[in-house]
Amino acid sequence: MAGRTARLVLLAGAAALASGSQGDREPVYRDCVHRCEERNCSGGALRHFRSRQPIYMSLAGWTCQDDCKYECMWVTVALYLKEGHKVPQFHGKVSLNAWFWSTVFHTKDTDLTEKMDYFCASTVILHSIYLCCVRTVGLQHPAVASAFRALLLLMLTAHVSYLSLVRFDYGYNLAANVAIGLVNVVWWLAWCLRNRRRLPHVRKCVVVVLLLQGLSLLELLDFPPLFWVLDAHAIWHISTIPVHVLFFSFLEDDSLYLLKESEAKFKLD
Repeated sequence: MAGRTARLVLLAGAAALASGSQGDREPVYRDCVHRCEERNCSGGALRHFRSRQPIYMSLAGWTCQDDCKYECMWVTVALYLKEGHKVPQFHGKVSLNAWFWSTVFHTKDTDLTEKMDYFCASTVILHSIYLCCVRTVGLQHPAVASAFRALLLLMLTAHVSYLSLVRFDYGYNLAANVAIGLVNVVWWLAWCLRNRRRLPHVRKCVVVVLLLQGLSLLELLDFPPLFWVLDAHAIWHISTIPVHVLFFSFLEDDSLYLLKESEAKFKLD
């Protein structure tokens, strides 16, 4: 019992340390955010920010502090590129939270840990769809992305409420996640195929999407554990690790492309 408690404490500590990504911990980034908030997020400057803020961003809950973090993220990215370093990750919490609760659930199966594992998994899938929407539509039409985010939050709230307050239906949960996952797959693949000649790095995204879809069969087609240790679910968890590394590589390449495209437009203007 004490050993399990100790493991949970260590996992909680690891999650707390991981809640801030490398970019978030950079002194340049933190100093930039601090100075930006002091300069823009109080008094007359804050009123000026709110008067110029588009209504859709206000409805989406975008604050002055969020704006500072966003602007300073790109300042930090530019400095990293100038010095020849790899682009750091910022605000990496959603996937880490899901992996944390999955680890806790597989360490100790309780009603709470099971629900947190399932709910966080659904959150990750919905977040991937939102990311797809932002990349394919939101850059040109931010209002659409904001409205879509609100819709996804409502769907997540309804999903969690039903499973928590009405009935924890495993069949429904599986069907809902599979349906959402298929939308995610079709949307990403359609965008990748449409841009495969203009953006060579989308090949990584295609590989990730197809691999995840194939690996999901491990969740549907169960079999006895290999060596009585590795069952289909465990193999699925292990297999998704390199896939997420490849997906991050795609996001990194795509972010660099967007940054260069933005810089080119700025020079033309």
